Amino acid sequence: MAGKSSKDNSVRPTALLGLRNVSGARVAVFLAATPVVLSLCLLMGSTGIAFPDIDTPVGRAVLSLRFNRLLMGLLVGSALSVSGVVFQAILRNPLAEPYVLGVSGGAGLGATLAILFGAVAAVPLSLPVTAFVAAVATLFLVYGIASRGSSGAPSVYSLILSGVIVSAVCSSLIMFLVSTASVEGLHNVIWWMLGNLQPAPFEQRVVAAIFILAGFAGAWLLSPRLNALTLGREMAHYQGINADFVIMAGLLSSTLMAAAAVSIGGMIGFVGLIVPHVARAIFGPDHRWLVPLSALAGGAFLSLCDAFARTVFAPVEIPVGVVTALVGGPFFLIILQRKMKSAWLG
Repeated sequence: MAGKSSKDNSVRPTALLGLRNVSGARVAVFLAATPVVLSLCLLMGSTGIAFPDIDTPVGRAVLSLRFNRLLMGLLVGSALSVSGVVFQAILRNPLAEPYVLGVSGGAGLGATLAILFGAVAAVPLSLPVTAFVAAVATLFLVYGIASRGSSGAPSVYSLILSGVIVSAVCSSLIMFLVSTASVEGLHNVIWWMLGNLQPAPFEQRVVAAIFILAGFAGAWLLSPRLNALTLGREMAHYQGINADFVIMAGLLSSTLMAAAAVSIGGMIGFVGLIVPHVARAIFGPDHRWLVPLSALAGGAFLSLCDAFARTVFAPVEIPVGVVTALVGGPFFLIILQRKMKSAWLG
């Protein structure tokens, strides 16, 4: 080791970390299939798969609604997926997702307070801002609890355990607020908690999009260092990486994306678990590719779930969060069952 040149100590994920090159054919097939899936989501309606008649006001309204829901699905799905990718890299656990550190629970609590106390009605932008502030506060609370009693940075297990506890407390507080809310407030919060992609006000979508793009940029810039971090703090240190900085920056980027997604889409679970896991299995573990491909796959997946939610029991619409939970529950159990034998980290 001592005889190697200094440039050998730089981060080269494929060479130093044994990451295989991404298959160009798989990426090409995926990029070709994604527009087809998105077009299918746009065409799916209660009467079947067809393009709305844009010569009529009703047809134009239907097309506009579907298009806006498609944009919502792309925004929320990509944010949750990339957030899951980063959490799984930092926690070195394929079962991690945005909810594991209580971030989504904290964002949900902040959004619930904004809805029930009328802040959203007075200032629409208060919803994403409140969700983000609450999510960041929750993140620091979890990190602080996990750090107590440790001389250095908290361990992965301490972060997970602290996150589960804080998430449970946030859920209990949300239930308390819901139980004391008015009928109108109860309906708004329950529908939001179940997750839906009804287009949020334009100002909220713009702010959420800015948050999501900023978080995505941070995650992508960190992607080479996440490759080293998945092998542990020691390995990252040997590659000249400040692991504590990467962890904190990654947590903040993920929190930004998760909070923005929760503020406009509600509590939609399992997207950050399913998509990163499948994308990693198809495209490999190199985060330089995994981050952008997971963003695109997450948006397409959630858009497809939303199209299914609004058509399968038409004219009754079921919340998209119910669909993702029905898909994600069995998926989670399958991963959990195989984790001891074939997890990407043992």
